[in-house]
Amino acid sequence: MRFQVWAPRAGRVELQLGGARLAMAAAGGGWWEADADARPGADYGYRLDGADPLPDPRSRWQPQGVHGLSRLLDHDAFRWTDAGWRGPRLADAVLYELHVGTFTPGGTFASAIERLDHVVALGANAVEIMPAAEFSGERGWGYDGVDLWAPHHAYGGPAGLKALVDACHAHGLAVVLDVVYNHLGPEGNYLERFGPYLTDRHHTPWGRAVNFDGPDSGPVRQFVVENALAWLRDYHLDGLRLDAVHAIVDSSRPHIVEELSARAHELDPPRFVVAEKPKVDPALLAMGVDGQWADDLHHSLHVLLTGERRSYYAPYGSVADLASALLGPGRQGVPLDRLVGFAQNHDQIGNRAIGERLSQLLDPGRLRLAAALVLCSPMVPMLFMGEEWGAGTPFLFFSDHRDPRVARATTAGRIREFQAFGWRPRDVPDPQAVATFERSRLDWSEPEREPHRGLLDWHRRLLALRRSTPELRAGGPLAVEASESPRRLVMSRGPVRVECDFESGGVAVEKLGKPVDWE
Repeated sequence: MRFQVWAPRAGRVELQLGGARLAMAAAGGGWWEADADARPGADYGYRLDGADPLPDPRSRWQPQGVHGLSRLLDHDAFRWTDAGWRGPRLADAVLYELHVGTFTPGGTFASAIERLDHVVALGANAVEIMPAAEFSGERGWGYDGVDLWAPHHAYGGPAGLKALVDACHAHGLAVVLDVVYNHLGPEGNYLERFGPYLTDRHHTPWGRAVNFDGPDSGPVRQFVVENALAWLRDYHLDGLRLDAVHAIVDSSRPHIVEELSARAHELDPPRFVVAEKPKVDPALLAMGVDGQWADDLHHSLHVLLTGERRSYYAPYGSVADLASALLGPGRQGVPLDRLVGFAQNHDQIGNRAIGERLSQLLDPGRLRLAAALVLCSPMVPMLFMGEEWGAGTPFLFFSDHRDPRVARATTAGRIREFQAFGWRPRDVPDPQAVATFERSRLDWSEPEREPHRGLLDWHRRLLALRRSTPELRAGGPLAVEASESPRRLVMSRGPVRVECDFESGGVAVEKLGKPVDWE
């Protein structure tokens, strides 16, 4: 088989295959290649200028983690059973965001399969998986990935992810994967040894930006676009969620987000792409992405429910803000069925010092209010794992960096970040501690007892109402009445009326002028 690697910074490249070292030939444009007799399962790496072997930048499998050798993978060896599968359009989706490592006690792709019946019974029809590309250590959020083509080894690797997607499709669930193209993780990032994947021309909150528009950026763009297509094609994914696109700097045309979206739409069947950006941006949607997260809905609702006004919550606080989050995008020409709405997500929970969910901040009545507003809204609704039963477990930020310097910097950086929010250093759990990760696992005994069981039933019934009422589809009719004194909001969508009282925390859901019969 032919091995190829882009390494313009090397004067000499060797293929390490088993115990053999084979010289690679320069093929122009910074590419190197060599032919060798190799089979799936063989471990290999690349030696640059005689140094120790490094993982393949396009490694499909890192069984020993970010510092180990790559392993050859035969994608055709997996036997799919989802022939003819067609997932829902984004506008018809009900998303369920999950973190593989804490979703179940097993923390793997395989153990997640065991809980798909719960997701189906809830009424969701798509799962959104937090980043699963190889990152350092055994546990983490995944946003510090470095081997962007390889499913994380601790989750079950390539075969595990394929089995999960295949099982989801068998359950009628689409699968969306969160991918990160705005930065690379701090440990195991060997890409810079090969070529200019990063640039000093632009900077992001994580340091140097990915090189999408500078010298030698063509192969970097190719790397990212082909990576996105590989996830969609090789793992039968239905869509991608692009993390923090505001930190993707690209002055070229087409913008990398536009190019990636167009290529995803060319697949058969077409796949959808959702982007994250702090403010609804019509220009972003004009690039061809199918949807965007709607942070304004979350922020305005969160402040009304909790009274918190620190940091990015400071501009919010009135019922009019919530009404604007619902009505404003339409006035900007943004269809509401292209926005993903939520009351909670991994960021808004995990970026709190002690990872409190709304269930730790609110009474049951206000939790029901939040659910009714989001699940009956004209946006594409999304729930974060455990939200549906008011999980009592936190979702903390955790990591498992093995480089002591990176580990210390991560812990110190977390403390500095939360001090800016007013939290005391002693209250910030150490992200490197195993206990921080373990505390974040869902407790699956909770849905069987009150008050969790009642809240789960509320979510199930709201989603059943959404399915049975055409006007409740994303993008359907919407009218909003807002009052500041008393603080109330009424959302009307065809025959359904949702009355929210932020003074008492009460909510009433009516259909055709009568209270909905939940019995």
